[in-house]
Formats: sequence, structure tokens, C-alpha cells
Amino acid sequence: MTLAPTPASRPVQDWRVLLALYFATSVVEAYGISQIFAFMPLYLAELGLSAAEIARWVGLLGSSVFLLGLPLVPLWGVWADKYSRKAVIVRSAVVEVFVFAGVALAQTPWQFAAALLLVGLQLGNTGVMLAAIRDVTPRARLGTAIGIFGASSGIGFALGPIVGGLLVSGLGLPLRSIYWSSAALTLGIVILLVVGSREVRPERVPTGPVLRLAFGAVSGVFTDRATLRIFALFGLALLANQMIRPYVPLLVVGIEGSGAGAAGAIAVVAGVAALVGALVSPIAGGLGDRVGFRAVLAVALAVAAVVVALMPLAAAIPALAVGNAAIAGCSAATSAMIFGLLAVEVPAERRSATLNLVYLPLYLAGIVGPATGAVVAGAGVGAVFAVAATALAVAAVAAVLGIRRRAAAPPRRSEIAAIDATIMELEAETPAELR
Repeated sequence: MTLAPTPASRPVQDWRVLLALYFATSVVEAYGISQIFAFMPLYLAELGLSAAEIARWVGLLGSSVFLLGLPLVPLWGVWADKYSRKAVIVRSAVVEVFVFAGVALAQTPWQFAAALLLVGLQLGNTGVMLAAIRDVTPRARLGTAIGIFGASSGIGFALGPIVGGLLVSGLGLPLRSIYWSSAALTLGIVILLVVGSREVRPERVPTGPVLRLAFGAVSGVFTDRATLRIFALFGLALLANQMIRPYVPLLVVGIEGSGAGAAGAIAVVAGVAALVGALVSPIAGGLGDRVGFRAVLAVALAVAAVVVALMPLAAAIPALAVGNAAIAGCSAATSAMIFGLLAVEVPAERRSATLNLVYLPLYLAGIVGPATGAVVAGAGVGAVFAVAATALAVAAVAAVLGIRRRAAAPPRRSEIAAIDATIMELEAETPAELR
């Protein structure tokens, strides 16, 4: 991969403005996606599936959304760095409008599945937004900025089920109205991004054939042992989360039943959890700046393993809501710490390409996790949570071993120089009033 320096005269948007724009984009995206998965069992029932069929469909549909998009993820990152980050991010929002409208228009389970497959064309925007934020944020504010950005999805995942519950259980509107609200809000985000955002070019613009650059970015992740370990930890955490996510609403239905109050109960369990995650993310980011990203990561994974194992034992909606909130908080902290580790430890020449692929573990876990859940669910929903808890426990042990490994083997001088050079470059671009 050949890298060309970005011209010094490039227009760079203020990091706070860029963070606000991407924050809103991520909130609305999570708002719509959370509604699809939170109310999927109820919607599939309206579309004619039986209870036994729904248990299989929620797992298989959760897996299918990533199938189409996975091969394109490295290409979106390369196209963003090579041509335009703004265009790639706007593309994602445009596709989301069609996804949410397609779900609202579905009349059969297969039409619903076809609309979800379009999500694959929407993937690849979060890593690009994260890379842009990394390029314009002062090093001293990086953990906080990443934590705030991480909170955006939590807020969206909170608002989605809560608003959906109000529309259905409160106002008596049909489930389709939920998805139309997502489509309308996302259309507003498209306009906001086109009008309000400016192009932020990477520090080093790659040159060369797109396929070679994409292959180089992926191979860089899998050949660098330190980066691969971080991605593996993230992958295990996401695998567990993707495995249990479709089945939390089924735990709610198991307690509350599938009557008129089910939508409101799902809204409480999913909405409260996501809100806690939104609050935890910036706190975890600031804590990581002070005590270390790896230490916070290890604690978050360990706590999540215990809570996930206990979730099927909840006998009432409040207990289920508390447990799901704890899981969401740990998940938010895990994501913030992973983003921080990649932003600080990856050398400048590979940073943008690596951050563009930050959710590659999500896409892999998004295929394997729900599919595994659909198979394991044959032994009962509780078995799904047991397998997910085991994955989190393995990740927690690996995180602790990583802390000991780094303590026993301090960074080489070349690694220290790379990190110091990155910090100096960012400080040189920081406005005087922020230094």
C-alpha cells in the first residue's frame, strides 16, 4: 500500500462539530435498528409465524443481515480514505431509509427478510466516522470523544424501543408505524450530513488499486499480533452480545406473555438497558484515560460474563431490565476501551485503515452469533445465554493475560516512537485555545 501525505490546506472540521454530527447519525441508526430487533418477535407473529418458528427466525434473521455486507466492509474503508469519507457515510444513511421503509411495507416473513438483507449495503460507516473523529480530536480529549461517540448508539438503542412502546402500547398505533418513524428520522439525517458535514481527509491518503488496498488493510489486521489480539477480544465480546440480543425479547415474552403489554415490557427492558449503556460509555472513556484501557476492559468483560449467565433466571420484568442494563453498560465500556486501544496503539501509517475495519469483528460475530443461537436454542433459550457467558469469560481471562503480558514486556522503542509521533502530529493540528 502506498500512502500519500494529505495536503496541509485540507479543510478540517472542528472536532466538536464533527462529533455532534456523527453522534446524531449514530443515534438515529441505532434507533431504527433497535426497533427492528426489539419488536421482531411481535412483528413476525403479525406476519403469520408460530411461536416455534419465531425462535428460529430471530436467530437466522439476525445472522443474515451481515451476509451481504461483510465482503464490502474493507472496500468501504478504502473508498472512504481514497476518495471521500463523507460520501461513504451519506451512502449508509440513504440505504437505511430504504431498509426501514422496506420493513414497514413487508407483508410476509420473506419480504421482511429481504428488507433486512439490505442492511448489508449500509454497513461500514461506523469505522469511517471513528477514523475521522480520531483525525481531528486532540489526544488529550480522545478517550472522552470516543466515549461520547460510543454513547450515541446507546442513546439510539434506548430511544428506539421506548418510542416504539409508546407508539404501540401508548397510542395504539400498529407496529408498522415504528418503522416508518425510523425511515423519516433517517431521511432527516441524510439532509443533515449533506448540508452540515465537511470532508475530513486521512493523515495519509492511500494510493494504488482499491482491491490491493483493501486486501492490505485486512491482512494488516491479521498479521499484526497486537492488533489481532484486540480484534479477537472484541470479537468474543460481540459474539456473546449478538448471540443473546435476539433472545432477550423472548425472555420478556416468557414472563409477560405476548398480549397487549408485551411491547411496553420490551420497551422497558431494552430501553433502560440502552440508556445505561449510553451513560456508561463516556464515563468508561474518561476512566480509561486515567487508569488504562485494558484494566477497564477486563473488568467489563468479567462482569458481563456473570450477568449474562444469570439472565434466564430472572422471574420478573424489573429484574430482567436490571440485568440487561448491566450487560449494556459492560458492552458500552468494552467498545469504548477497544476503540481507545486501537486509536492509541496502532501506528499512524496503519491507523486509518485499521479503524475503518473496527467493526469487522461485529460483522463476523453478527453472522456466527445469531446462527449459533438459533442452533443452541433447540436446547432452550437458557442454553444460548450459557454459551454467551462462556465466551465473555474467555475474553475476560484473555484481557487479564494481556495486561500481564504488556507489564512483563514493555513496548519497544519503535512502538513508543510511533505513539509519540502520533501525539505530536495531533498536538500540532490542535487550535491554540485547546492546547
